Amino acid sequence: MATLSRSARLAAVLALLIGAGLAAQAPAPERARAEATSRRAAERIRALQRESDALATQEKTLLVELRALEVERALRTEQLAEAERELEQTNRRLADTTVRAEALRASAETERPGVEARLVQLYKMGRAGYWKLLLDVDDLHAVGRAYRTAAAMQRIDRDRIRAHQQTLDALARERQTLQAQSASMARLRSQAAAARGAAERAVAARTRLVESIDERRDLNAQLTGELEAAQKRLQATIAQLGSGRSATVALPLRPFKGALPWPAPGIVTATFGRQKPGAPGRPRTGIELSLAEGQAVRAVHEGVVGYADQFTGYGNLVILDHGDGAYTLYGYLSSIDVARGDRVDAQGRIGASGRNPAGNPALYFELRVDGPAVDPLQWLKR
Repeated sequence: MATLSRSARLAAVLALLIGAGLAAQAPAPERARAEATSRRAAERIRALQRESDALATQEKTLLVELRALEVERALRTEQLAEAERELEQTNRRLADTTVRAEALRASAETERPGVEARLVQLYKMGRAGYWKLLLDVDDLHAVGRAYRTAAAMQRIDRDRIRAHQQTLDALARERQTLQAQSASMARLRSQAAAARGAAERAVAARTRLVESIDERRDLNAQLTGELEAAQKRLQATIAQLGSGRSATVALPLRPFKGALPWPAPGIVTATFGRQKPGAPGRPRTGIELSLAEGQAVRAVHEGVVGYADQFTGYGNLVILDHGDGAYTLYGYLSSIDVARGDRVDAQGRIGASGRNPAGNPALYFELRVDGPAVDPLQWLKR
């Protein structure tokens, strides 16, 4: 039969503990221990309630901010709609102006032959222009009519040419102005769209944050309920001490996530999930602390010793059962101060730190909840 790996054997030990359970070997309960456990539960309940109150205050502030952002988003949406309407109107006016300019140019092109012919005729008649017409008239009345006719023709031709050019210039200026307005409105529309997008992202972010706070408050309420139930059982246990009856009550581990004490003071040199040296594809299921050899190693939470002996690859190893499928593992110990079946209080000493397989002073710590290993750094105090 192939030799099982260290991790496989360790998993087998844990499976045995989970499947078969631990023998009920709890010593006679002591009033001091029960009262200390009850105080610890009360302190954690107060901490969770303070956190819930802080979350509620934060949520109120966020809801006010969220409402302001929603109003801003509505304003930005209306601004964008207005910018789009103005841009559409400007582009329509620009198109109308372009059509009128083209029509005027077409009209000018139609009239150009007649005007050019008249100008050629004036040129041929010389500097005197229309006044040469007077020399061909004998009658005085005819001279007057010819004079008025010549003056009128000169004025009409001059006015027509000037008006035509003025109209073309005005249309060119209008078209240029509208083009500038169109470009400006396009920029405003782009800015309005960007502002609305930023407002929508801000609203979405605040909404997610509010939902996250709600979830944390719900979780706090659930954890507080679990602790309150455990505290009631503790009070009942304390009341039964006088009668000589024994009842072992343990606090659940889950309400202490993020608040567990460290097993020993040290520096994290290997983190959860990182690949083990020399073991490709196998992530680390715990953390490794660097600290002086012989330092006291303490339980992060109350529990019952399920294993306390040598284990290949982990040196001296202690496994604490915290109930409800929660376990902590302490490896590389130079000495073990507990035995299987012992009940250990939170921060109770279980042994002393030793050296890892490489010979460096270290402590191995692992946390398992409902079977699989979890990142201890998410459960220990920051």
